[in-house]
Amino acid sequence: MFFKDVIGIDIGYDSINLAQCRAGEVKKVAIAPMPKGLLREGRVTSTQALGELLRETLRKEHIRTLRAAVVLPGELCFIRSITMPQMTAEQLSYNLPYEFTDYISDEPKNYYFDYAMLSAAKQESADEEKKNVMEVMGVAAPKDVVEELREACGKAGMKLVKAAPVECAYISLIRDAQRHGKDAKESCILDLGYRAVRMYMFKGDRHMVTRILEIGLENIDNVIAEAMGVDVHLAHTYFMSNFEDCQTKDYCLNAYNNIAVELQRALNFYRFSNPDCELNDVWLCGGGVANEYLCKAITDTLDMTVHSASELVRSRKQIENWQKFVAAVGVTMD
Repeated sequence: MFFKDVIGIDIGYDSINLAQCRAGEVKKVAIAPMPKGLLREGRVTSTQALGELLRETLRKEHIRTLRAAVVLPGELCFIRSITMPQMTAEQLSYNLPYEFTDYISDEPKNYYFDYAMLSAAKQESADEEKKNVMEVMGVAAPKDVVEELREACGKAGMKLVKAAPVECAYISLIRDAQRHGKDAKESCILDLGYRAVRMYMFKGDRHMVTRILEIGLENIDNVIAEAMGVDVHLAHTYFMSNFEDCQTKDYCLNAYNNIAVELQRALNFYRFSNPDCELNDVWLCGGGVANEYLCKAITDTLDMTVHSASELVRSRKQIENWQKFVAAVGVTMD
């Protein structure tokens, strides 16, 4: 099922990405640069400034959707796959906070807890003991973070109807793809970000683990800065504009290959640690996808099939830079 007429909001350090969706299909997207310092360690530093930015972006793009679904920063949330005895929804809501006592450092009252049932088909078993348990994905999110986002949406004239970690947004996309005949036993979504690459591992529609590799696009800016004798901020401008064809220089090509090799090592470690792993598909998203040379290095290096994560999104529209809106689309789904 889907929310109708919802604007998905994915807040990043460099941009805020919006996707207007209806019945699971993308109708319009918008993007706005994030003011420096507005997001710090996953937290919004000014709800007033974020609300004004959202309101102005919606006005400029002629988006009138009044309901918002926001991607929560993964580094502030806790996600667990939990096996529990069969119980009612009321009992589950009561017991869920206790499943996170070893993970959260703050008082449980300062978190919102929610859950989603894991695929029932995978719970079928001839083993009577297994039939008497239920498997859920539990989430714990800081209340103050959610309330700050609710306040910012309110200042932009919207009502926050959903807030979910990025892993949940990707799960919704995977499930939607499965419903439309695109099924993979295991998959990895690689978010090629500026400060890091995030690896989200899934078995079917189940989140297995998230790994953060400190090898983002910032590394490329650093090698440009060193090679051209400029500061890193100017190097970033050079990289984005491909000044003097710097994206194809040997120092950049080496940087792309280094990132690709580190990704291969991380994937090899995951497969080694999970001997029954059947991971054959990788889906790329994030700002790094815009660089064809980096994508080529990753495709040539990884010993698996590499896709654009935009393939997981249903839309009849041709939209530039699809990779930036994948999470914003996923968070509107249920």
